Amino acid sequence: MSGTTGAAHNSRGIFWGSAALVLLFVLMGALFTERTTAVANAVQAAIVGNFGWFYILVVGVFPLFAVYLLVSRHGRVRLGPDGSRPDYSTLAWLSMLYSAGLGIGLVFYGVAEPIGIYADPPLGQAETRQAAQDAMNLAIFHWALHPWALYIVVGLSIAYFGYRKGLPLTVSSALYPLLGERVRGAPGKVIDVLAVFGTLFGLATSLGLGAAQINAGLDFVARVPSSITNQIVIIAVITSASTTSVVLGIHRGIRRLSLITVGLTLLLFLFVVVMGPTITFLNATVQNAGYYLQNIVGTTFYAEAYATGESWQAGSTLFYWGWWVSWSPFAGLFIARISRGRTVREFIAGTLLVPAGVTVVWFSGFGAAALDLQRGGAADIAAAVNEDSATSLFVLLEHLPFTTALSVLALAVIALFFVTSSDSASYVVDIITSGGRDDAPIWRRIFWAVSEGVVAAILLLVGGLAALQTASLSTGLPFAVVLILMAYCLVRALRTEGASPPARLVAVPAAHMDGRRAPVPD
Repeated sequence: MSGTTGAAHNSRGIFWGSAALVLLFVLMGALFTERTTAVANAVQAAIVGNFGWFYILVVGVFPLFAVYLLVSRHGRVRLGPDGSRPDYSTLAWLSMLYSAGLGIGLVFYGVAEPIGIYADPPLGQAETRQAAQDAMNLAIFHWALHPWALYIVVGLSIAYFGYRKGLPLTVSSALYPLLGERVRGAPGKVIDVLAVFGTLFGLATSLGLGAAQINAGLDFVARVPSSITNQIVIIAVITSASTTSVVLGIHRGIRRLSLITVGLTLLLFLFVVVMGPTITFLNATVQNAGYYLQNIVGTTFYAEAYATGESWQAGSTLFYWGWWVSWSPFAGLFIARISRGRTVREFIAGTLLVPAGVTVVWFSGFGAAALDLQRGGAADIAAAVNEDSATSLFVLLEHLPFTTALSVLALAVIALFFVTSSDSASYVVDIITSGGRDDAPIWRRIFWAVSEGVVAAILLLVGGLAALQTASLSTGLPFAVVLILMAYCLVRALRTEGASPPARLVAVPAAHMDGRRAPVPD
């Protein structure tokens, strides 16, 4: 079977295979909650004990890979025909990739992570000046270059093979140099189903965190008690909003919401910096950037080789690495979808350097303000983090002017990040399960938007944050191998740019190439 019929058949297989796995997980979580929790705990222990070094090595190498592509001759290659230009303005492009790639997590952990590490550092004595510096360094380390380097591997690969070579805009297309026409068969289906599953669990982690923080904010502002039941209700409400957004599509829904979200986030940040310890923020930004760059190699490859007792990294660095890897199919494909017409160098600069700079500034603002209160004795934010990390942002805002107004603004930002993350992921999963097209029936988008909310609710039921951490670690592990193969295929294809005659042309769906024709990769 070939042509349009074959592509349709392939996409149906991906859709129903992914849907069946999701429904199976939902049934297991709902009917066998205790058993599912026990299995999740066992899986996390096995991954941390046996594959932690693998996560550290894989994630540690990709920033170097991204920098290599940035400065190499490959940076001039355009993601599309040579005469193409970007579909979106730089502001809209950065707003959408920021909303998709960072989302709820940065707001959730902006205060909680620096304070949590300050009170319980992996090395050295807690609650000291050095502990404060190490806390800021590790928080920035977890969110700056490394996650975006993963997104670059996926996003750049998909964009290159989709827009430059005319293949469907799916994860499996990035392995064409290795698999050839088998990307349209069983191997390609397995890879795309794995990407869908990883996306759903990576997003569910963010949705679970966002629901917990919204609940904490509602408790602070309106005395709505924090509970799993209330968090599931919040997930249902926000999922309804994200479903509406994804039905509207990128231009009318996702793009507009992303611009609004970034604007409100900037307003919240400026208020905290101006009304908080401004000079501390400025000093911390400069110092944190220098300390991060000075220690990045040692921090990257720290693997607790000589540690004894309980693993600190299991709930910290390894959790993040699993989360980022499982998040990378969604973030990467979404960034690829909005990046047609940009050069490789523009793509990497926008998705590596800009977000890394934003991360340094963000943590230096919220983290430094929280540490200033904690170390000065004005507030015990560490106790709040220990009791419920979702409350940490609102404890900080309590010590600033206009507390209620700021808390409402923070709730709006979290809710909007919730929506933009969910609608972007639903859009991406719909593209993957539709064989690279974005014109599938609307009911499919609705199905995936609802499924994401249901998966997040089930994970909260079977173990809260611990279950979310386990989901990220377990779904990210197999996809880490796919990332290595994608990087290899991308370099292999880029090295043939301009060195070989044009290959035969294939029709490219108008959904992602505007009806143009492009060469099949060699």
